[in-house]
Amino acid sequence: MFNKKKQPPIKSLIAEGSQIDGNFGFSDGLRIDGAIVGNIRAKSDLPSILVISESATVTGDIHADHIIINGTVQGAVHALVLLELQPMARIQGDVHYTALEMHQGAIIAGQLRPILGAEEKPTLKLAANNA
Repeated sequence: MFNKKKQPPIKSLIAEGSQIDGNFGFSDGLRIDGAIVGNIRAKSDLPSILVISESATVTGDIHADHIIINGTVQGAVHALVLLELQPMARIQGDVHYTALEMHQGAIIAGQLRPILGAEEKPTLKLAANNA
């Protein structure tokens, strides 16, 4: 997780008062203070961090390693490593996460779906086979 590794630097900013219409890709780190209408996807070959501030709104799906939300998201959220939901987070959509940190006040209107690796799934044994 990011606790043991150095987090990527935030190199891009979408300022408050700005709006992007269309899909948006990024590498390393991105902070959103404005609005995006479209999907956001981090490059999958490098560690990534996405920060959605209290003033930000995103209408579309989000894909990144580490996601911090304190604004509004209408769409699915896919956090491959860690999802942090701060008190003003508002999500309308399903949330896919490996690890989740949720502060009091954050709201999710959707399903929570943990991402489980193949090695993490428990092996089920039938009781009849234990004879």
